[in-house]
Amino acid sequence: MPVGTLATVKTLLPGEVAATGAGILLVNAYHLYLRPGHDLIARMGGVHRFMGWDGPILSDSGGFQVFSLSGLRKVSEEGVKFRSHIDGSEHFYTPELAMEVQAALGVDIAMPLDHVLPGTSDERAAEDAVHRTLRWYERCRAAQPHLATFAIVQGGVHERLRRQHAREAVAAGAPGFSIGGLSVGESKDLMWAMTEVVTSELPVDKPRYLMGVGSPEDLVNAVGRGVDMFDCVLATRLGRNGALFTDDGRANIRNAKYREDPGPIDPGCDCLLCRSFSMAYLHHLFRNDELLGYRLATIHNVRYLVRLCERMRRAISGGGLDAFAEEYLGRYRATDERTRMEQKARWTARGGAKQS
Repeated sequence: MPVGTLATVKTLLPGEVAATGAGILLVNAYHLYLRPGHDLIARMGGVHRFMGWDGPILSDSGGFQVFSLSGLRKVSEEGVKFRSHIDGSEHFYTPELAMEVQAALGVDIAMPLDHVLPGTSDERAAEDAVHRTLRWYERCRAAQPHLATFAIVQGGVHERLRRQHAREAVAAGAPGFSIGGLSVGESKDLMWAMTEVVTSELPVDKPRYLMGVGSPEDLVNAVGRGVDMFDCVLATRLGRNGALFTDDGRANIRNAKYREDPGPIDPGCDCLLCRSFSMAYLHHLFRNDELLGYRLATIHNVRYLVRLCERMRRAISGGGLDAFAEEYLGRYRATDERTRMEQKARWTARGGAKQS
C-alpha cells in the first residue's frame, strides 16, 4: 500500500499512483485529525473524494505516531494525552476518538488505537501494552461496529506474548490482523522470528498486514512467512532522495556513472521512467534539483514494489515461491543491518510523528 499520510502520495497524482498498479492506499488518521481536521474532510465528502482516489483506503489510527512523541505524551487507561508535533497544542486521543476520526474519513479498513512500544522493551512492559491494546480494541469495535477494523497484534520480541495476543485477536473475530510493534528497533532476525510466531496463530482466510515494512527484501521474506499486506514510506522517501529499487539493490541516481547512461535503471520495468527516460536524464534532473526527478523516481519505486508483489503472486500460483525467494534474495544486495539501524535512529531523532 503506497502511503498517503496527509491524503496524498508525495509528488504523485492519484491517477499516477493507480497507473503503478497499486489498488489500495494508506492514509494516517492522526495527521488528518490534526490537519485539516476529520470534520472538514467529512464535509468535503470523505477522504476518497477529498483526495480524488476511487479505490479502497486503509487508515492507520496514528498509534505509532502518538507513541513516538515520547516526552510529549502521557498514557492512561482512557487514552493518550499528547502535544501536537506541529504547534504544541494539547490533545487527548482515545480509542473512541481514533475511530470517530476514521469513520468521518470514510475509510474502507480502519486500525484500532494500540499501545506501541520500542522493539526491545522488556517483557513486563510489553505484557502491559498487550492487555491495554486488547481492551482498546474492544472499545474501538464498540464505538464503530460497522467499520472493518483489523486487530493489531503486539508483544514486542516475546514469543509468549505474541502468541497470546494473536490467539485473543482471533477469538475476538477480527476481520483482519495487523502485526505491529516490529521494525521499530529490533534486529531483523527477531523481527522475522516474531512474524512467524504471529502468522502461525492466524487463520489463513483473513488478511495479515505487517505494518511499516516496505523494503523489497523484507517483502519477499515476509510473504514467505505468510504476510499479505504492507505499507511503508520507504519507496517514496527513497525516490525523493534519488535511490531507486532494482533486483540488484538500491541504485543512487546521483552517482557519476549514470551521467551518460542511455538506458533505463531496470530493463524489465514497465513504469513511466523506465519506458520513456534515460538514466542520464534522471541524473541530470537530480543534479539540478528538478522536481520532475522526484516524481519519476517515486513512480519507479512504487511500481517496482507492485511488480514485485505481482511476481510473488505468480510464483505462489505456480507453487514456486521458495525458488523465487531463494533466487531473489541471493541476488538482491540489501542495506546492511548497521546502516539500517542508523537510518532508523536518525529518522526517529527527527521526530517519528512527523509525516514523511
